[in-house]
Amino acid sequence: MDNKISFVSVARNIALALVLTSFLLPTAARAEIKAGSLELSPFVGYSFFEDRQNLNNRPVFGGRIGYNLTDRWGIEGVTEFTRGRVDDVNQAFTQKGQFTSPISRVDIINYHADLLLHFLPKSNFNPFIVAGFGAMNYDPKINDDDMTVFNYGVGAKYWLEKDVALRLDLRDNLILDDEIHNPEATLGIVFSFGGQSHFAAAPAPVAVSKPASKPVAKVEEKVVILASEPKVEEKVLVAAVEPKVIILAFEDVHFDFDQSALKPEAKVILKRNIQLLKDNPKAKIRIAGYTSQQGTDEYNQKLSERRAEAVKAYLVEEGIIVPGRLDTIGYGHRDPAVYEAAPAEIYSAAAKANMRVLFEIIVK
Repeated sequence: MDNKISFVSVARNIALALVLTSFLLPTAARAEIKAGSLELSPFVGYSFFEDRQNLNNRPVFGGRIGYNLTDRWGIEGVTEFTRGRVDDVNQAFTQKGQFTSPISRVDIINYHADLLLHFLPKSNFNPFIVAGFGAMNYDPKINDDDMTVFNYGVGAKYWLEKDVALRLDLRDNLILDDEIHNPEATLGIVFSFGGQSHFAAAPAPVAVSKPASKPVAKVEEKVVILASEPKVEEKVLVAAVEPKVIILAFEDVHFDFDQSALKPEAKVILKRNIQLLKDNPKAKIRIAGYTSQQGTDEYNQKLSERRAEAVKAYLVEEGIIVPGRLDTIGYGHRDPAVYEAAPAEIYSAAAKANMRVLFEIIVK
């Protein structure tokens, strides 16, 4: 009995190894659980046996092949092998009242199908719960048939690269035939293939063409005026002496990451400053949307257009501006207000500053 190692001790050491590795290795860019992706995961760990099984705790080796039905739900098949050592070779091995001759080792193969639920599919760190059914085979045999096993547990994936992750599993294998618990702790590597990314992939950056019905000048001279500046009306009139684009930047009209819905504070600011637009009834108003640097060109282009459309819809619904005076355009993550040194930090001050909408007033 001298080499019995506690499940808690091994689980703690494996979890600590995962945490330390996550700090030592670089953060993955746009790592995520992708719907439709295939995952292969070899692993090693430790398997634990009850005293009545007369087996020493031993290392376990195996592999998984999984398929993500969505970014949250996945299925996988697992095969694992343990070369068991009999604790007391002088004691007959018993199972369900049957006796065998004394033996020194038992090879155990555990195979099962599992269902996973991921909790943070679009994060570099993906905790999950898992459960499934399978069977356990012993060699030499101690039963005529394989024993039915129900397994359940928790785990986490930490993405080192876009398609490579560390995976930690802590679970219990419940042998239903005899109500025996065989917990195990494993650490493996995940290789992901294919799937549909949340950030739509674009083959190459492309120029955004202007609709034929909304021509704009090839060269536009722009004057930026903050809506919070003093004497804004005077500055607008001075800038409008010659044809040019006047950009009114409404302070703090920003959006949450990957969102196009107006926040309550943005609506308050719009109502407070919208009089400036009414004071220029001859102006053509173009609402320009922007995003932070995280994401592909194609995805951010569409997100910026949705943000501009959300502001337009709000102005029309409130009866503030008639639809005929409004136009929208999306610039994606081009022309940021603030340089983002680390685009992966989606909630940085720079990223928040770039998730915005500006008003371009073309005075005729």
